Amino acid sequence: MSSYPDTIRYLFALQRVGIKLGLDNIRTLLEAVGNPHTRWPAIHLAGTNGKGSTAAMLEAILRQGGYRVGLYTSPHLVDFTERIRIDRQPVLQDVVIKFVDKLRPVIDAIQPSFFEVTTALAFRYFADCRVDIAIIETGMGGRLDSTNVLTPLATAITPIGMDHQEYLGDSLPVIAAEKAGIIKPEVPCLTNN
Repeated sequence: MSSYPDTIRYLFALQRVGIKLGLDNIRTLLEAVGNPHTRWPAIHLAGTNGKGSTAAMLEAILRQGGYRVGLYTSPHLVDFTERIRIDRQPVLQDVVIKFVDKLRPVIDAIQPSFFEVTTALAFRYFADCRVDIAIIETGMGGRLDSTNVLTPLATAITPIGMDHQEYLGDSLPVIAAEKAGIIKPEVPCLTNN
C-alpha cells in the first residue's frame, strides 16, 4: 500500500494531463468501481459565484434534518481530503490510498484528469458510506463536467460570470448554456433569477 503523501503526489501529477472536458473517462472510472453514483440521491450545483456557500448551506440544512450528507466541493484549502466529506468529516486518508491503489491500472491506462479521479473517489466513498443524499458541486462548467453523470433530485445554478473562457466560451450566454448543461428532464432546477 502506498503512503498518503505518495498517493497525493500521484493524484496531483494527473494535473499534467490538463483539464479534460467530456464524460468518457469518468464513465470508465465509475464503471470500474461499480457505478456508485447510481446508489444515492444528489443535488447538483453549477455556477460561477456562490457554489461553495450554497453547497455548505444545503449540507447544513439537510444534516440538521437528520440526513447523512455527502459533500463534494473544490478546491480544498489545506488538505485534499477536504473536498470529500460526510457530515462535515473529511474522507480518511486510508480511503484515498486504497481507492487510488486499486484503481491505478485503470488510471494509468486511460490517463484521466485529476478532477475525474477525484470525482470517482467521492462517488464511491458516498456509496460505501451509504449517504442519504449528496451535494455535488461541478468543477468547471456543467455540460461536460465529470460530475454530470448524475441524475439528481434537483439542480441549482448560482450566479454566472465570465469564468474559464478558454474552455466554456467567451460570452455570458455561451457560458450560461454550458453551466445549464446540468439541467435534466423532469428534474427541478433552481436559479437566482
